[in-house]
Amino acid sequence: MHTLQISIYVLVLLIGLALIFDFMNGFHDAANAIATVVSTGVLKPQTAVAMAAFFNVVAIFFFHLKVASTVGTGTIDASIVDQYVIFGALVGAIFWNLVTWYFGIPSSSSHALIGGLVGAAVAKSGTSALVSEGLIKTVTFIVISPLLGFVLGSLMMLIVSWLFVRSTPMKVDKWFRRLQLISASMYSLGHGGNDAQKTMGIIWMLLIASGYLAKGDSLPWWVITACYAAIGMGTLFGGWRIVKTMGQKITKLKPVGGFCAETGGAITLFIANAMGVPVSTTHTITGAIVGVGSAQKMSAVRWGVASNIVWAWLLTIPASAFVAAVAWWIGKQIL
Repeated sequence: MHTLQISIYVLVLLIGLALIFDFMNGFHDAANAIATVVSTGVLKPQTAVAMAAFFNVVAIFFFHLKVASTVGTGTIDASIVDQYVIFGALVGAIFWNLVTWYFGIPSSSSHALIGGLVGAAVAKSGTSALVSEGLIKTVTFIVISPLLGFVLGSLMMLIVSWLFVRSTPMKVDKWFRRLQLISASMYSLGHGGNDAQKTMGIIWMLLIASGYLAKGDSLPWWVITACYAAIGMGTLFGGWRIVKTMGQKITKLKPVGGFCAETGGAITLFIANAMGVPVSTTHTITGAIVGVGSAQKMSAVRWGVASNIVWAWLLTIPASAFVAAVAWWIGKQIL
């Protein structure tokens, strides 16, 4: 792999931009981890985000860097990576995150980043720069992760309903208010383990391309720590516009439903982390919430809101790719 001629100042700028994206990822996706536990009234918003941020960071001790490796080497050809490609990818992803946050749309930060990488790479070298195997796996999980969340969320709801069929609503509510603390924590753990590693993959790619790391070198500890800290801080500040959509507009949740949605989502994320697949935590928890609602009755789900979210998912990769291609050209002029 070629070594870039890149100044330390540009390198620091790009790493800083990557950490801003990581912060935005946590800020944007805070709703994924806390919307259910807040909407059911189990925790106050400030307490919920503090808990989610804590478990985002604690994920550093639980997961191998398989997702970071997929993002760093499995999406675009490493030989075409330069400061302009990284700049375009990050600007495209950050732009889409800001747009969807402003309108309260729970889109995927993960796929915005993948779209950014694709757009910048194609702008530089055409479609030959894409690694089809990694992209097919990622795009496939755009469908699989919400479906798996849906299936596990609805299955959990059916199992719990069967187990507690003779219990009073008050007793069920009391138990699941406690259990939801565990399920929300596990979901936040999976969220941190998957999403923080995507930014690590970008920085890893940049450090190798610039010659600061050899291809077989491990990712420096400071990069891992900085990425987990950035996503934790982003979660701590929380994107409240999206919390309202996730927790209230799709379907009305009680603590038992919140527990089932978070548990189904957490299992999906743990599987994805083990496989090294950069999935969307947004897609996963949305699928699980819809699954819980539909397990009660189909009319419990506001399908109009759900369909608007799906449209945002479909637009994420092409929209961020287009902005990234434009940003790649701008980067060529200013970096």
